[in-house]
Amino acid sequence: MAASPQDDSNPVAFRDLGLSDAVMAGLSEVGYETPSPIQAATIPPLLAGRDVLGQAQTGTGKTAAFALPILSRLRSGGRGQGPQALVLTPTRELTIQVAEAFQRYASHVDGFTVLPIYGGQSYGPQLSALKRGVDVVVGTPGRVMDHIKRGTLRLGNLGWMVLDEADEMLRMGFIDDVEWIFEQTPAERQVALFSATMPSAIRRIAKTHLKAPQEVTIQAKTTTAVNIRQRYWIVGGGTSKLDALTRLLEAEPFDAMIVFARTKKATDELAERLSARGHACAALNGDIAQTQRERTVARLKNRQLDILVATDVAARGLDVERISHVINFDIPHDTESYVHRIGRTGRAGREGDAILFVTMREKRLFKAIERATRQSIEPMDLPSVAEVNEQRVARFKQRITDTLNSAELDTFRRLIDEYRAEQNVELEELAPVLAYMAQGDEPLMLDTSKKKPSSAAAGPSTDKAAGRNAAFTDGDLETFRIEVGRAHGVEPRNIVGAIANEAGVDSKHIGRIDIRDEFSLVDLPKGMPKEIFEHLKTVWVANRQLAISRDQGAPPAPPAGRRKKPKTPKTKKPVKSKAGKAKPKSKRKAGKQPAGGAG
Repeated sequence: MAASPQDDSNPVAFRDLGLSDAVMAGLSEVGYETPSPIQAATIPPLLAGRDVLGQAQTGTGKTAAFALPILSRLRSGGRGQGPQALVLTPTRELTIQVAEAFQRYASHVDGFTVLPIYGGQSYGPQLSALKRGVDVVVGTPGRVMDHIKRGTLRLGNLGWMVLDEADEMLRMGFIDDVEWIFEQTPAERQVALFSATMPSAIRRIAKTHLKAPQEVTIQAKTTTAVNIRQRYWIVGGGTSKLDALTRLLEAEPFDAMIVFARTKKATDELAERLSARGHACAALNGDIAQTQRERTVARLKNRQLDILVATDVAARGLDVERISHVINFDIPHDTESYVHRIGRTGRAGREGDAILFVTMREKRLFKAIERATRQSIEPMDLPSVAEVNEQRVARFKQRITDTLNSAELDTFRRLIDEYRAEQNVELEELAPVLAYMAQGDEPLMLDTSKKKPSSAAAGPSTDKAAGRNAAFTDGDLETFRIEVGRAHGVEPRNIVGAIANEAGVDSKHIGRIDIRDEFSLVDLPKGMPKEIFEHLKTVWVANRQLAISRDQGAPPAPPAGRRKKPKTPKTKKPVKSKAGKAKPKSKRKAGKQPAGGAG
């Protein structure tokens, strides 16, 4: 079955898909209104008990596509017998995201528990949670295998098995582990397999482990207007998203703007905060009556409002020519929504600007958006404190000019003259006092003592984001030493998985891996940020910390084949006399120890 993006004019609603009341209540709370194409195509067959083979890019909303039907069909009781669903993901980051999504959607499912398990995390909390019992386990293949072998993860109660981003697991060398885990699951379980591409190894797994699956292929729209400038900012450096947005509003010249938030509640809260900062702003979401929505849009067109804070559905089809900027305050869950969002600007052939806020844990989704749109989104720095202050001063001066040209000032001139005469105050002293009174309690200038966010926090200047709050260059490599080797049972895939997960380095940028007996050498892109370097020292692989360091020139590896035992230094044998007693070859001086020291 092939599915294409749904028609905006007649979108499918979540209530039409047969989800449980508890799941619908959770969706309503987070503010989701309509399913993405992959969700609309896969939720009904999964609810009907069929296996699903889905081909769709990252960022199309696959997590909800399998999480919502699983949550709708959870059995009550039996938690101590093992999880009802197991979701395999290729990376630590994705594991956490999927687990958080389950928790968010299950806010009205009584007693629901989900456990993320992945390498690099202490076993203690995982073992305790598994002993208490959980409904859903989300994990990376290596750690899931480990728990199964230990007997701490029992799969006898398993009803669902999900393989997310299967081709990524294949590329990272986990596919044999996945096959082994499949063999440990009950024969009667439902399987959902999602992959952006379908190489032969993934097809083979699907043929072996899925029963008459419903095949779903999503052909995503990938077109964004060429007249829209697209930029992104990496959230961090001690600057919140709200503070970043406030700076942009002050320093970025715009006519009108839509700020996209993920939920209805978020639109209301953000609109309220921006209004409190003096911006002409209103919220637009599905809870607002249609007549009020129309009045709000009319106010935007008539320049009574400058900013709308909206959800995706509320802004669909919105066509206001003066919208010059779209700010993605929350990154959309799927690439289709991103295309729809930024399409609200650049209307009627005008130039438009789209800015995306990205947290480090959302970088996979960000990269998926770039791939789907086939366009590079350029990094940006936040406006500095100096730039914001420059704009504030310019606006203050403009207010003076406007008032000089338009206001009736005769009465105030007379009052000022009277005050000067009464108080014997010169006009030069009085002018700044009056300016201070006009400004009110709001400081004119931002505090210049606050440090500007570092380039790492503000987003990479030229390179792709590839780590926590910083970027690696994609060019030259340098060699690092890690204190885990052949004697500890480590394999190249273990090292690749740990570094890809913990440092955020794409596995294709990890170079030579040379495993020695007691340590290993790994080639990584130059320019590793200090924060990632320090973090990698503490990461555990094969029950040892990496303790990574820059290689200072390890001895060369021995040639392939049989290894020679190291030679022990020869010692000179004493010459025996005819009587059988040893005598030294040379005379020893009195009071001196024999060569080589005592004992």
